[in-house]
Amino acid sequence: MQTEPIHEAYSFVCLRCGHAWEGAYELQHVVDAEGRTRVVYYVHPGFRVPSPLTENTCRVCRGHQIRILRPGRVRSAHLTPR
Repeated sequence: MQTEPIHEAYSFVCLRCGHAWEGAYELQHVVDAEGRTRVVYYVHPGFRVPSPLTENTCRVCRGHQIRILRPGRVRSAHLTPR
């Protein structure tokens, strides 16, 4: 079973270095060989990627402490000094 693709966008901020970015994804719900429904993420037509919600890495510092925000929030995001 495959459903129509869903389009989602997210903003991300690295809590380690403060780098912020946005990403747009096409989500597809599929049923695997064991009958479990899975969500598969794609960027650019046909390029499968891991879930940005669970396996995201900062491109600047390679950090994994990422905050996920609504799309369009990159300009307002900033690192708060400790």
